[in-house]
This record gives sequence, structure tokens and C-alpha cells, in this order.
Amino acid sequence: MAAWRSHRTSFGVGGLIVLAVSFLAVIMLSNVFLRGVRLDLTQNRLYTLSKGTTEVLAQIKEPVNLSLYFSRKVAAERAPTMLPYAARVREFLEELAARSGGKLRVRIVDPAPFSDEEDHANLFGLRPLPTGTTGESLYFGLAGSNATDDRAVIPAFQAEREAFLEYDVAKIIHELTTTQKPVIGLISSFDMQGETNEAWPVLTEIEQLFSLRSLPPDLSHIDERVDVLMIVHPKNLPTSTLYAIDQFVMRGGRVLLFVDPNSGAETNQADPSHSSNLQPLLRSWGVAYDPGEVIGDTKLGLEVHTGPTDPPLRHIAILGLHRGDMNAKDVVTGSLDTINMATTGYLSPLPDATTSFEPLLQTSADAAPIPAARFIALPNPETLRDGFQPTGVRYALAARITGDLRTAYPAGPPADLKPPPGPPLVHRTKTTSPANIVVVADTDLLLDFMWVEMHEVLGERVAQTFANNGDFVANVLDNLAGSSALISIRGRAGFDRPFERIEALKLRADEHLRTKALELQTELKQTESKLADLQTKRADQASSSLSPEQELEIKRFTIERGEIRKQLRETQRGLDVQIDHLESWIKFLNIAIMPMLVTLTGCLVLAWRRCRGHMVAGPATSTAQP
Repeated sequence: MAAWRSHRTSFGVGGLIVLAVSFLAVIMLSNVFLRGVRLDLTQNRLYTLSKGTTEVLAQIKEPVNLSLYFSRKVAAERAPTMLPYAARVREFLEELAARSGGKLRVRIVDPAPFSDEEDHANLFGLRPLPTGTTGESLYFGLAGSNATDDRAVIPAFQAEREAFLEYDVAKIIHELTTTQKPVIGLISSFDMQGETNEAWPVLTEIEQLFSLRSLPPDLSHIDERVDVLMIVHPKNLPTSTLYAIDQFVMRGGRVLLFVDPNSGAETNQADPSHSSNLQPLLRSWGVAYDPGEVIGDTKLGLEVHTGPTDPPLRHIAILGLHRGDMNAKDVVTGSLDTINMATTGYLSPLPDATTSFEPLLQTSADAAPIPAARFIALPNPETLRDGFQPTGVRYALAARITGDLRTAYPAGPPADLKPPPGPPLVHRTKTTSPANIVVVADTDLLLDFMWVEMHEVLGERVAQTFANNGDFVANVLDNLAGSSALISIRGRAGFDRPFERIEALKLRADEHLRTKALELQTELKQTESKLADLQTKRADQASSSLSPEQELEIKRFTIERGEIRKQLRETQRGLDVQIDHLESWIKFLNIAIMPMLVTLTGCLVLAWRRCRGHMVAGPATSTAQP
């Protein structure tokens, strides 16, 4: 019996040693062979390599070198919170290198102070981050180069852009592998490129991916080297320019057009109209557009502040579009998350159109047109809801137009057209290949305050996006230019998860409050009208005392007004109670229920293992020696 116990004890100790050695071996092997392997369980698969990234890697023809400069020792002492993000960047780069077939070479560099590596980081243009008063430089950036010595850098990784890590790195690889950028021709009524003011952030993003060429508003021919024509807020374009655009489309050119019934960027005081149009071209493309109407939407309307101390008000003409309002089947909108628009128009196909009309952005069914004249010197955006009746129709705010087209000038070039020098122009009456045109009935989505915030970081302006407006524009240009590799990366879902039920409660209560407020105003007007009638019927016009009828009417109105205000307070209180109850329930689930479920699951697993062990061992038996 003693020998058996000694054997069992030695077996138990030996087994533990074997398990410990095996465990360490598995850990060491996993660090070598499974580095960077992750299981992505997030709803939008935020950590999974997108299809666009694999396409970018497949486009690499010659080796591309990426050098991650990270001052690990300085970060460990001065900024330890940066270490997890740096590890994620390193693992992501190594994963890209592993999938590139040896065409992407990644190097990790720890630039020590006053070393050659630090000098190289400065030569690349990497920006050291501040670490206090010690004087040590903390580098955390990426430098890339190709076989022709072209360079591209991320001067410093910012925690605010962690959600865009994949896109930022893929964009650098794309820049280093693209020998010739597509040419975008820009015709705009605005100073978007910053000749007198700062350049618009959307153009800054476009110039990183394309070769942008500004075109004059009065031209007679568009250069053959222009791949995509971007037209923003066309106003009073001469016939020669309209004809040049028409012929550009006829010969297979692609167009991205922004029109607007009430542009917030309009600064021309001499022209009271803030609308733009592109007739007769829109008509020839089969698109109906009314520059005199703006779309309102009670469901998508955003809250705005009319003053620094005023409470937020819902503006039904400033819209926040989400995934359900975008075409999930189109490559330019299928992966976007949020787009903000303001005082936008709407588009629809003409009854006799021969083209295909595919909406890209749409309103909800709680929308209706509003005359654009109501937005001139609008004092209170809440007045837009007076008499507003949703039509139940989802209006197209942006659409793709495809198919065969015929020219808007069937009789030939305009009589006053001055032909450019060179070979004579060929007048085309129909498209040589199916047209591909994207029309957006809003220009305000291009404005920076609709989608991006600018921050000062180390003396430089850094853009922090909160909507996908810029992504939408870049996606369309990518697609029209024939390249869509970066689209699925650029428009990936963000890390923020909105509280949809809470927002729905707020919206429902807001509508209820609005209805009650209108009822109160209506009763107030009716009572004032009755009081005026009673006053005119008074027998003694010189008397300043109130008649019994007036006293009774005022008393009744006061009681009714108090009841309605009480209902308003109860409605608001009921909203707060519902929201508080929902938030408390979410906190209870996260703090109490989930830990209890995990603990209970662990206890059940432990009990099951012990029970299984007893069943395998069986009852203990022993034989006694006589």
C-alpha cells in the first residue's frame, strides 16, 4: 500500500513537471509561429485585414521598405501607455509583410539619442513626440521607400487615429507602388485650394491620392489627360464650358458633380441665390433636380446650437446619415458609417430617361421638400417644422448615373465656341462607352465642420474626422478613376457604437414635445383672438376693468396652459426615467450579471471535471493481508 502511494505521488509530481515543461514549450512555440494571429469577434470585424489591403499588397511589383521607428526604452520610462498601441502597429506591419510574398520588407528601429538611426528618422521627416523636460526624443512613426527612392511617411502615430491604422499604412504602400496618379480636373465656384484662405481638408486628402488640376470656369475643351472631372457648385457657367463638359462625357470621361439649392459656403453677396445647377446637362443625363427645394427629415435631423447658452435644437435640414441610409451594394458607400449633409436638395430620374439611376444616399421616409427661400435669414430652425408633413418617400440625395447618353447639343457646337489650338475638335452625339456619373445634391458635406475637426499637435494642424464625408468623396473618385483598392479600407466602421435605443427614445420624446408646444401656441393664439373679440364688444370702451367674460376666459386659459406645461414636464421626466432605467440595466449587466455568468460557468466546468475524474478512477479498493 505504501509503495502504491509513493508511486502515485511520484507520478503526480512527474506529471506536473511534464505539464509545466509542455506549457512553456507551447508558449514559446506560439510566440514564434503564431505571432500576430488573432480571432476577431467584433461586430464589424475591425481587426480583420480587409479585401482592399490584400489588393494593395497584390499591386506591389517592386520591393517596398517600411521602417517603424519607435523609441521603446524612452516610451517605457516616459509614456508606458503607448506600448500596447506600438505592439499593435508592429504586429500589423509583420502581418502585412507575411502576406506580401516577400515584396514588403519591414524593419523595426529603436532610435537611440544622438544615433545614426535618430538622424535617419529626422531625414525622413518623422516628428519626435514630447516627453517632458528630460530632453529625450520619443519617435513613433513610419517611413517608407521604394526602388526609385520615392518616400512616404506617417510622421507620428496618433492615438486618435488608431481606428484608421490599416488605411494609413495601406495608403503609404499604395503611394509607393503607384507610378502615375489619376488626374482629377476641378471646376469650382469656391476657393477650395486655399489661394486666399486655407485649403479645404477634403482637397488635402484628395491631393494625397490623386493629381489635382484646377480648371478655369470658362473653357472650351477639357484635356485628354484628365481622368475624372469634379464639378463643385456650378453657377452661371458659359455655354462653352457646358459644351466642353458634355463632350468630355461623350468621349468616356467620368464626372463627380456637386450641386446645391442652398450652399452654406456661398459668400457672393452680389448674388442672393445660394443655389447651383447644371442644366441642360442634367436633363440630358436623365436627372431631375429642383434648385428651389431643400429636403427636411425629422428622423435624420441633427441637434444644433443656435447660441453658446441656448439648448440644442433639432434642425430637420441638417442631416446625419447612417448605414441604413446608404447603398450597401455600391462599392463607394457599402462600407461607410456616417455622412453629414446640410440643406441638401434631392434627385430623381426623369420619366423618359434612358440611363440607369441608382441612389447612393437617401433620406428616411420621414422627409419632405421645403422651399429654399425659407432658409434665407432663418432665425429659428424649429420653425421649419411648422406645417411640415412627411411624404413617406425616401428621397435620393446622391445618385450614380450609368448607361448610354446622347449629347445635350445635338445641333453641334455652340456658334460662339472658340476652338482650342491644335487638331479640330470632333463633335460626338453619343457616348463612346457607357457613362459613369455621380451627382450629389449638396456641397456642404465638403465643408470641414461637417466631418472633421482640426487640432494643433506640436505646432502642426492635424485633422480628426468624426464622419465619412471625405471618405465618400475619395471613394467616388477612386471608383470613377478605375481604382477601388483603398475603398474598403478607407470606409471601415469606427470603434464608436451609438446607443440606438436611447437615440430613438430622445427622438420620439422630441416629436411629442414639439406637438405639445404647437398645441400650446395654437391655444394661445386662439385665446388672444377671443380676448380681442371680447374687448371690441365691451359696452363701455373707456373702462379699464375686465368684463366677467374676459376674467372667465383668462382663468380658463391659465388652467389649460398649466395643464399643458405639466404634460410637457411629465413627458420630459418620462424620457429621463426611461433612459436612466435603460442605462442602469446596461450597467447592471456589465458589472454584475456578466461576472456572475463567468464565475458560474467556471464553477460548472470545475465540477464537471471533478465528477469526470471520480468516474474514471472508480471506487478505491484495498486488500488486507491476514
